[in-house]
Amino acid sequence: MTGEMATESASALVVTPSHEAIVGRMTVRRALPQPRLRTVGAWCFADHMGPLGVTAEQGLNVGPHPHMGLQTVTWLIEGSALHRDSLGSEQLISAGQLNLMTAGQGVSHSEEATGSYEGELEGIQLWIAQPEATRGGPAAFEHHAELPTIDLDGGEAIVLIGEQGGLRSPARHDTALVGLELSLRSASLLELRSDFEHALVVLRGDVTVDGQLLRPGHLGYLGVGHEELAIDPGDGARVMLIGGAPLEETIEMWWNFVGRSRDEFVDAYRSWAADDGRFGRVASLMPRVETEAPRPLGRPLSSGSGATGDEGAER
Repeated sequence: MTGEMATESASALVVTPSHEAIVGRMTVRRALPQPRLRTVGAWCFADHMGPLGVTAEQGLNVGPHPHMGLQTVTWLIEGSALHRDSLGSEQLISAGQLNLMTAGQGVSHSEEATGSYEGELEGIQLWIAQPEATRGGPAAFEHHAELPTIDLDGGEAIVLIGEQGGLRSPARHDTALVGLELSLRSASLLELRSDFEHALVVLRGDVTVDGQLLRPGHLGYLGVGHEELAIDPGDGARVMLIGGAPLEETIEMWWNFVGRSRDEFVDAYRSWAADDGRFGRVASLMPRVETEAPRPLGRPLSSGSGATGDEGAER
């Protein structure tokens, strides 16, 4: 998060456009990272995917690919997909369920058609940067079919990560943060932690905050210091609210990795290219995803630069 953006958002919502990217078969609207907004708390990546018509055999079509130093949060609002990873997990995820994969020092996974579901697929995948204390630890995977739900005046909030309204998600998190999906019918008032920065990503419909209209394809950012959020939706709005304590660590991002230096990315790239066992193997018939070595040589990478910040993240 840049000081410039934080200053602008001290009292009002700052709205910025997402950009389109291709992941597997899907066109996604990448809301985070952005040139002037790299992170929201530890949240460092957000792809709104779909809607896309899928068949039993043709779905996301994202073959095995590696991650390190981050958690992937996958949340569907329509449809089903199949997750496979190098830990041996094979998990069907459907709308209203949460997949959370912790990469630690290294893991790989694929995202595929289910073999049975046909219809529309839509959702969001987010990444959470792991702190220094856990980013070198072991990989892990968890699936949560049920999550706490809060009744709001004008709808409801599902607590994906963290705590809201006295209800806590069972999902792991390594830093102070929150992730909610809001389903809104009418105006609602939501309590916020004033020491958190927050952002809104609209999945369906539209909402008005601070007199500004927010639709799919845009991100609305609120800096620290806000104790509540007044939100007025259009019909059937579905919104992701993410927030957290501003990062005290400086992170770097390249391809599907979150690290602290270019040397880390070079080492990770070499391990994946050599298939030396660091990222394990996924029991998938889909081909592994490959990429070129980190570049440019000799220049530092910035958070969200390279493939992750532009077009190349494989999720």
